[in-house]
Amino acid sequence: MRGVETVLFLVVVATVVATFAKRLRVPAPSLLVVAGVALGLLPGAAAVQVTPEMISLVVLPPLLFAAGEELPWRDLRAVGRPVAVLSVGLVLLSAAAVVGTAVLVTPLPVGMAFVLGAVLASTDPVAVTALARRLALPPRVQALIQAESLFNDATSLLLFRVALFLAVAGGAASWGRTAGEFAILAGGGVAVGVLTALGAFLIRRRTEDPVLETVISLVTPYAGYVVAESVGGSGVTAVVVASVILGTQAERLTTARIRLQVGAVYQTVVFLLESVVFGLIGLQLPTLVRRLTGNGAWWLLQAVAIAVTLVLVRLLLVFLLSAIRQRRGGQRLSWQVPAVVSWAGARGVVPLAAALSLPVSTLDGSALPARDLVLLLTTAVIVLTLVVQGFTLAPLVRRSGIALDPADLRTEFSAARRKLAEAGLDHLRHLAETESAPEFVVDQLRTGWQARLERIEDDDGENSADLERRIDYRTLRRELIDVEAAELTRLFEKGEITDGTRRRIQRLLDLEHAGLE
Repeated sequence: MRGVETVLFLVVVATVVATFAKRLRVPAPSLLVVAGVALGLLPGAAAVQVTPEMISLVVLPPLLFAAGEELPWRDLRAVGRPVAVLSVGLVLLSAAAVVGTAVLVTPLPVGMAFVLGAVLASTDPVAVTALARRLALPPRVQALIQAESLFNDATSLLLFRVALFLAVAGGAASWGRTAGEFAILAGGGVAVGVLTALGAFLIRRRTEDPVLETVISLVTPYAGYVVAESVGGSGVTAVVVASVILGTQAERLTTARIRLQVGAVYQTVVFLLESVVFGLIGLQLPTLVRRLTGNGAWWLLQAVAIAVTLVLVRLLLVFLLSAIRQRRGGQRLSWQVPAVVSWAGARGVVPLAAALSLPVSTLDGSALPARDLVLLLTTAVIVLTLVVQGFTLAPLVRRSGIALDPADLRTEFSAARRKLAEAGLDHLRHLAETESAPEFVVDQLRTGWQARLERIEDDDGENSADLERRIDYRTLRRELIDVEAAELTRLFEKGEITDGTRRRIQRLLDLEHAGLE
């Protein structure tokens, strides 16, 4: 019962923290971690034990799915090459650097230092998405940061499995076997993700019940994760691939009313799970410190050294790649974008799940050496990156000047709405010329759409209640909204608007469409 009480308490704390985070304009995950650590340090605080199943199976799939759905395919294609380099090269380099630092500053044996390096090598999609969600980053920068954290799992998980084999079995790794495992991890994850997306698409296309639609949407990430893990693939990769594919088909899957309901449910689920997991990360740190009483305060210095190593390695590689790319393109060297990309490399839920999955003994039955220290250092580095980078990322974005101007976003939003209204009026003119609809209905709709064009965000006037009772009127209004939706898709695919503007306008159209039902 203690676990249920802890979760409920964390939800209450998260609600309060989220309120203060909005007022203070700081990221809620960072504030949640601080609150968790503070609560764990209180006298009489109960020891918190987080199980690997809770993190990897219960929390991770829906959070990854939500992060993947937010990644537009158009922007992902534009950053495909740097994402591939960072997802492989930076993970390998970070792991090697952590191994070297851990051997120098910690009592970890080489095998367990390798495990620690593999655990902390990759950025975390849940933490990165949660931290970057509130920042007005340019689309390509947002996509680069988010896609790297989503697609570096196969490399880091392969490193973790190899490191775990060395630490537990004490044998040597075979390069042929390692390459085969990487192919199974990445290829199996991608294949299961595609099949999961296809299955969910076919089922949801034939479902009109909002409750069933919501249940299917919630089950999809768990199904992809479990199936991928059962066949030896990467469950994280499967969930990410499925979410990116389904995210591109969101407007074709269901009706406006169901999309609104599923979106509201998912926002609630993401808030609850993020609240629990970031709070638990903070709560777990004091428990781990008490367990390693003989290590003194050296663990903190060791964690700081490892965190600094990760930041420096990321800064070095990102700035190097950015300089090479700018030189090739004949551009002037700039620090703004690489600085933001470098500083957005927080660790979080995925590294914690990997560390928690470490076995307690080796194959010969002896205790796995320094397991508790690896778990403590992993948690400490996660807390440090979430707090230090989390609280300073927004000021860095403002200082760099790359954030999108709110005035420009408002102008883009208004311009897109104007073009949609003009598309609706053009369709009305076509209906009038071809006499495809009753003239009085067309006239009434033209008046309403003209008012929308003049006021952009007007909700179609106040005197349409009687007209909306007419079947023809509602039918034509839905038809006009569909025309606007098609125009919105065209504007996005041509690159005239950002994904954030597209989503905001799509929600308005969905609300209007749902109101007619």
